[in-house]
Amino acid sequence: MILRVWRARADGDRRDAYPEHFRHSVLPDLRAVPGFLGATLAARDVDERVEFTVITRWASLEAIRGFAGDALDRAVVEPAAVRALRDYDRTVDHLTVIDDIGAPGG
Repeated sequence: MILRVWRARADGDRRDAYPEHFRHSVLPDLRAVPGFLGATLAARDVDERVEFTVITRWASLEAIRGFAGDALDRAVVEPAAVRALRDYDRTVDHLTVIDDIGAPGG
């Protein structure tokens, strides 16, 4: 499994705009891509802002190409997301999962 990790920041008073976009626009598109295995949207407060981290899970780099195209390290950021954010990373990181441990009994 490959993790694709991206970060972005928004002003604190706009903390709900990107999560709404993620749920209603990004996730439906991702779910249509073969090899997409899931996603996590996390947030943390940093001063007067909120920083989002998006971690998507993929079966392979080839599956990611179905979403991102050949420029794998370039972030895919829709215009609606840009409007919801103060700034965002232009690139992403890809990590190969070595171990994936679930909760006991899960």
